[in-house]
Amino acid sequence: MKVYAISDLHLSINNPKPMDIFGAVWDNYLDDISRSLDPVQSDDLVLLAGDLSWAMSLDDAVADLEYIGKYPGKKVITRGNHDYWWKSISAVRGALPKNVFAIQNDCLRFDDVIVCGSRGWSVDDKTEDGKKLYARELIRIEMSLAAMQKIRNDGDRVVFMLHYPPFNVRFENTPVTDLFEKYDVDAVVYGHLHGKNCYAKRFLLKNGVKYYLTSCDQVGNTAVEVEI
Repeated sequence: MKVYAISDLHLSINNPKPMDIFGAVWDNYLDDISRSLDPVQSDDLVLLAGDLSWAMSLDDAVADLEYIGKYPGKKVITRGNHDYWWKSISAVRGALPKNVFAIQNDCLRFDDVIVCGSRGWSVDDKTEDGKKLYARELIRIEMSLAAMQKIRNDGDRVVFMLHYPPFNVRFENTPVTDLFEKYDVDAVVYGHLHGKNCYAKRFLLKNGVKYYLTSCDQVGNTAVEVEI
């Protein structure tokens, strides 16, 4: 079983919101992503770490979720900061197509791969509200990791899906990366970053943990294979 990742699709199937206004990299980007997923087999995983749809309600997001459902493989999704349609996790799971799975502060097993996930928050948000959100997300991230620890067996591999980058522009340790190291996470996929001038490394090996940036415009609208 192989693991692939791509994020920040910003879908708007029923209420088109063209992404090419943000630059030529978004021209026909969904076609490029689809082609990059052609090698994916039915038992492979495709991780989509947030900002899936511009929809404001779950009903409006259904067409976008069905679009994701047509990708090959088993799709696993987490919430991003623009996924306003994502409210109750039970409601989200009830609306998902076959072979699409949602994670929110918990984990799911796929053979010997355990996938964890949470939204996260910006380490650079120093406002009072930002500090509260960051602290809350730390709790949620550890909830997911603790759930994983209860079912982890020898030989299992662990991937954490996070929408926000787990570190700052200097890629320094943070309370989030400390948690990943504490729980022996093998790989982390994240998105959120866009544009030519964002601080970005497509891949970073840091203290034994592999970090993959998967924002589609940052990876050439090509799904990233996650090596675990």
